[in-house]
Amino acid sequence: MVWSPQSPDLNPIEQLWTCVKKKLGEYENHPLSIHELRKRIDIEWKKIPASVCQNLVDSMPRRVQAVLRAKGGYTKY
Repeated sequence: MVWSPQSPDLNPIEQLWTCVKKKLGEYENHPLSIHELRKRIDIEWKKIPASVCQNLVDSMPRRVQAVLRAKGGYTKY
């Protein structure tokens, strides 16, 4: 299967970053420095439950099938 290595459909890490970005958006104030942003990212990253990571790994066969069925088009992932 030829597929872009940066495809979010086949890179579960993109889903984890989406979770982190969502949590960062829930802060009332914007970070005042890059260091503060990094600290917030570290905090939110560490809060991701192992079960979320496992679910993403477990979803890979479904993701691959969806990409194949879509022939490179849109998937729900």
